Amino acid sequence: MDPRIKKTRRSIINAFLELRARKPLEKITVKELCEKAEINKSTFYTHFTDVFDLSNQLESDVIRQIVENLPHPNYVVEQPKVFTEELFAAFRSQASITGTLFSGSQSGHLIVQLNAALRELIFQAYPQYQDDPFFNIYLSYAIFGGYYAMRESRAYDERTIISAISRITESSSKILFEEAAGARPAEHP
Repeated sequence: MDPRIKKTRRSIINAFLELRARKPLEKITVKELCEKAEINKSTFYTHFTDVFDLSNQLESDVIRQIVENLPHPNYVVEQPKVFTEELFAAFRSQASITGTLFSGSQSGHLIVQLNAALRELIFQAYPQYQDDPFFNIYLSYAIFGGYYAMRESRAYDERTIISAISRITESSSKILFEEAAGARPAEHP
C-alpha cells in the first residue's frame, strides 16, 4: 500500500478513536472527523462509506487480533483452563481499543463478533461437532458465559475469575466428551 494512503488512513483512524473515546458513535459526524484528521470529505469517502463502516472495520480488526492472539483455540474443549487464560490474555492485549470501540451502543458487538470468529476457528478443529447441539450449547456457555462472568465479576481478581470459569468449563467439557463417546452419564441438571 502506498505510504501516503497508509498515513491518511492512520490519520482518519486516530482522529476517529480520539472522538470515539469522548463521544458515542452516533454523535460523530464525518465533518468533525475530517476536521480532526485534517482531510477533506472526499478523502474520507475514498476509504469508508460512513463512520459506521469505519467503526465496523476497526471492530473486525480488533476481533481478528484477539483471535490471532489465541495460540490454542481448540483448548476450549481440550484444556478449558488454558483456553480461559489465553482468552483473558488476548482480551488484555486489546483492552485499550476494545474499551473505546465497544462502548455505548456498540457494547454488545464485541462478544457477538468474538463468538462468531471463535466458532469459525473451533469448527476448523472440530468439524464433526458443527451440528451437534450439545457442543454448540457448550460453546455458547463457554464463550458467552466466560465473557459475561469476566465482565460482571470485577469485584474479584483475575485469577479467581479464571479459576471459577475454568472449573465450570472443564466439568462441562468432560460431560460433553463422555456423551460424544457414547458413555452417557446420569442425567445432570
